[in-house]
Amino acid sequence: MQTESRIWHSPSLGQDMEIRAYGHGGPAVLVFPTSGGRFFEYEDFGMIEALSFFLEEGRLRLFTVDSVDRQSWLNAWASTFEKVARHEAYERYILEEVLPFIGNGPPDKNRIAVTGCSLGAYHAANIFFRHPDRFDAVIGLSGVYSLAFSLGRNLGDGAYFHSPLDYLPSLSDPWYLDRYRESRIILCSGQGAWEEESIRETLALEDILKKLGIPAWVDLWGPDVNHDWPWWRRQMPYFLEKLGI
Repeated sequence: MQTESRIWHSPSLGQDMEIRAYGHGGPAVLVFPTSGGRFFEYEDFGMIEALSFFLEEGRLRLFTVDSVDRQSWLNAWASTFEKVARHEAYERYILEEVLPFIGNGPPDKNRIAVTGCSLGAYHAANIFFRHPDRFDAVIGLSGVYSLAFSLGRNLGDGAYFHSPLDYLPSLSDPWYLDRYRESRIILCSGQGAWEEESIRETLALEDILKKLGIPAWVDLWGPDVNHDWPWWRRQMPYFLEKLGI
């Protein structure tokens, strides 16, 4: 399997960031790690092996990135303003540095898919909904889709615009809505251990999307399906196959 690791000093973040690419052909998928995770997490927990068929057959290219969660949403010592500012710097890093590295082309041309598990699903969904000209599919596994985990209901200082369950209900701009409707949205949660918050927020997001007339595939797996890697290793290839990748 073809792999490539790169590190560079990010102008957006002012620190070194690493990324790893897998595969030699097919559509690109950007992968966010779980809470505070690193670029190597997806491989370390067996996700690359679980997707090896897609990668070796040239059906998929994966790009796994670092997070800065412990400097932003998971930084208990930072103010809301500081958390938002750090997260927005991270978003600039993804849009202005990672996407050119992937080579996804100009806006509205050759858009890519984005995915993540747990907090990674939040990042995937948030950047998808904020920038649907750059992404055409999102797969969220066991995700949360608001900033309640970090800020409760304190959504000042721009935090509101990074909390999908809060900003989507009032969204009416056709520029966004039309692109969502042309995209593929998959949201999955188990119903086993540690999935309570994910179930609640996944169903809340489903309800919002229905009211906006946005198609989405929301799939709740059984009560034995826990918030853990063994299940994500089964879910990801299942959904990729269903997407025809």
